[in-house]
Amino acid sequence: MQVHLVDGTYELFRYYYSPSGRHVNASGESVGAARGVLRSLVSMLEGGATHLGVATDHVIQSFRNDLWAGYKTGDGIDPDLFSQFPLLEDVVEALGVTVWPMVEYEADDALGAAAVKAAADDRVERVLICTPDKDLAQCVGGKVVQFDRRADEIRGPGEILEKYGVEPASIPDWLALVGDTADGFPGLPGWGAKTAAAVLRRYGHLEEIPHEPGQWDVDGVRGAKKLAATLAEQYQNALLFKQLATLATDIDVGEVDDWHWSGPTDDLAGWCERLDATDVLKRVDKLIG
Repeated sequence: MQVHLVDGTYELFRYYYSPSGRHVNASGESVGAARGVLRSLVSMLEGGATHLGVATDHVIQSFRNDLWAGYKTGDGIDPDLFSQFPLLEDVVEALGVTVWPMVEYEADDALGAAAVKAAADDRVERVLICTPDKDLAQCVGGKVVQFDRRADEIRGPGEILEKYGVEPASIPDWLALVGDTADGFPGLPGWGAKTAAAVLRRYGHLEEIPHEPGQWDVDGVRGAKKLAATLAEQYQNALLFKQLATLATDIDVGEVDDWHWSGPTDDLAGWCERLDATDVLKRVDKLIG
């Protein structure tokens, strides 16, 4: 058995900025992005996916906004895209696919929690987290891989190390040092991606990095004295940024059996009409026929 976990928010953005993503139905409602995600999910089912879950950001803000004032919000999102957030959740539910609409937490947290749950199930051979988001790289290992469907690339621990320069378990530490502009925290001044990776390959985690440069056992790091001083001065910020980058995997996402796709609800036909996606209904009928 394989489990597919989909970042619905990422997919919605992806399809909104695709050539057909600005489609408007006869009522003047923007539906192109939601329609694109729906078709994509059906393609996964046609490809043999049996256990499937989609995580969405029901609201953009989360508990992390209480920890860091600059953390990402919904400001600046195109209203036509934003209006499709709740639309997508209803469409996915009508398809009969499990959906996790996150409010206190983020979609990434639900994906991480589901990955942990699935990996612990002896029946599951592989867990594919379907998103290229670097935050989810921290979940990779054992049965869990990251699947960039757009690039058609599956990334295990070796690919994560090659891409970011650190092991999956060090991704939150790496993000804490270099920052994450998409999520709205800056990292530490002077700490670039390559330098942070080199130091973390040696020490693994922030808490293990000596605060004195003379204690560093790392080759080829320029400006070690200044970097160490910055880490010492801003250590509490670094720990906070690591907390922001670490997924909360102890939230309730149900059980693996809950994610088994057994067909759509009676509402799918209405949604396909609203989204101008009558092709989807025919494809789904063929799947269950």
